[in-house]
Amino acid sequence: MTESTALSHFRCGYIAIVGRPNVGKSTLMNELIGAKVSITSRKAQTTRHRITGIQTIEDAQFVYVDTPGFQTRHSNALNKTLNRTVTTTLTASDVILFVIEAGTFGLADQQVLDLIPKNVPCILVINKSDRVKDKAVLLPFAQQIAAKRDFTAVVPVSAKLRFQLDNLQGEIKKHLPENPPVFGEDDITDRSEKFLAAEIVREKLFRFVGDELPYTSTVLIEKFEVEGDLRRVFAAILVERDTHKSMVIGNKGERLKDISTQSRLDMARLFGGPVYLEIWVKVKSGWADNEAGLRAYGYE
Repeated sequence: MTESTALSHFRCGYIAIVGRPNVGKSTLMNELIGAKVSITSRKAQTTRHRITGIQTIEDAQFVYVDTPGFQTRHSNALNKTLNRTVTTTLTASDVILFVIEAGTFGLADQQVLDLIPKNVPCILVINKSDRVKDKAVLLPFAQQIAAKRDFTAVVPVSAKLRFQLDNLQGEIKKHLPENPPVFGEDDITDRSEKFLAAEIVREKLFRFVGDELPYTSTVLIEKFEVEGDLRRVFAAILVERDTHKSMVIGNKGERLKDISTQSRLDMARLFGGPVYLEIWVKVKSGWADNEAGLRAYGYE
């Protein structure tokens, strides 16, 4: 088969991953592409940007788009921006993965489902199915949710355990259009290393500080240098108050040290080389209160 013939049968398209906060969208994308490009945390609103993850196989390229969880509780500038990102992504996708948590379907899930265009193939992904102790209840639950829309497929998965992910990818592939690849075969994301570095620090920030810290805290990479295989990263954690700054630093600086160490190790794994990392904590309030402030920190 010639290269042109092979490309004529090649499938490539964009797959939006949507759902309410904390159903495992970021973990699902990371496991599908086999690399950690979207951060994960128990804290809601961890994913704030449109993150693209890419997997290329012999005859197809899957371009996954991890979206922020659709926000319904608070109507502020940040949540409006996040929700606009979700709705824009939905209309531009070839396939949509509607992700819910096994055994749970509430008003927030329904509100996301109502946003999904009727003319785009949509797969119902029931995540965390390994947590359901009585597997006999999983089938009627799946049937109940499947009746809410004409889904192209219903696939129970466990993203964390990689259960059924190959089956899910097979279902996705059926609905990808015949197109040549958009990205290189070794690309795993369209985001820069600088962006990924900020996301990694933000993940560790929320992981180590947890619910004590307001969701408006963010990370700014002030300098990112590459010298051969070495990356030098200088990051600032932006918080709203001096009390928040103390939380992040911790007793004798131990919490900030943990954030820095784990961030550096994750960066080294992702970038494939040594990383020198310095992190400061700075007080900067009000950045998420208006669209100008959001644009200054990379929100679309």
